[in-house]
Parts: sequence; C-alpha cells; structure tokens
Amino acid sequence: MKAHAVVRLNFSTEKQLQVVMQALKPETQTSSSSRSKVEMTTENQNLVLTFMASDTSALRAAMNSYLRLINVAMNLKKF
Repeated sequence: MKAHAVVRLNFSTEKQLQVVMQALKPETQTSSSSRSKVEMTTENQNLVLTFMASDTSALRAAMNSYLRLINVAMNLKKF
C-alpha cells in the first residue's frame, strides 16, 4: 500500500468508545474496496484507526467513510 494514515480519537467515556467500536466492527471485517484496508485498535479511551490504501484518493475515501460513520454513531446514541 502506498498511502497510509493513523487517526486517534479520544472518547470521554469507555461507553462511548465501545458504542463506536461496535458500530464500526462490521465495516472492518469486510472491506468494501480492494484499494483500501482499515485496522481498528484501542489504547486506553482512544480509538486508533490505521488506514492503508493503494493511492491518496482511496485513502481519502476510506477516511471520510469511517469518520462519517463515527459521527452518525455519536449523534444517534446520546451519552
């Protein structure tokens, strides 16, 4: 993979982190594109997303998709 990025998101509660992880889990298990891959890990109350892609356009598309899903999960679930 030629392009990569790491995004660390800090959540104020463990519950928030778990809700977002559960929302993203199906997405990380099956890749919608052969051009990109995403790995999800946690560090304390941080969600760490590692994006790897064949080019910058695929990287940007993957990052946008995941960040939008996180936004939706945070807005739907009131903490």
